[in-house]
Amino acid sequence: MTFSRFLNRAILAALSLCALVFVTAAPAEAGVVAQISKSSQRMRVYVNGVLAHDWAVSTARRGFVTPSGNYRVGHMARMHYSRKYHNSPMPYSMFFRGGYAIHGTYAVGHLGRQASHGCIRLAPGNAAALYALTQAYGGTQVVIR
Repeated sequence: MTFSRFLNRAILAALSLCALVFVTAAPAEAGVVAQISKSSQRMRVYVNGVLAHDWAVSTARRGFVTPSGNYRVGHMARMHYSRKYHNSPMPYSMFFRGGYAIHGTYAVGHLGRQASHGCIRLAPGNAAALYALTQAYGGTQVVIR
């Protein structure tokens, strides 16, 4: 084997290895991810790793808890009424941990500050948009910090 042929094979092998490392090192951000910041009362929605929405939310007020952690949206309901809190309407409900949900609220004046019993509240139009994305992509990852 000539030196130039050896060098060409070595270069091809190195390039293949670099491509493999690059592909496996890339983040696997596919689908919909809703990141909720309790400190800033904001939700950032990523679709296939790209920021698509940044919305004001309301999480738990004093005396209540919005759980931190990583979850997946489970049960969804176009309109749910809370049996626990006076049959309150919860449009575009997306439950992620037991009775905790992301849902629309008509108390939009409270968005951007802590106001809920533990759920994550959004403006109805934003909740409808997230609901539609969740349906279209077959689920949503919920990350609460």
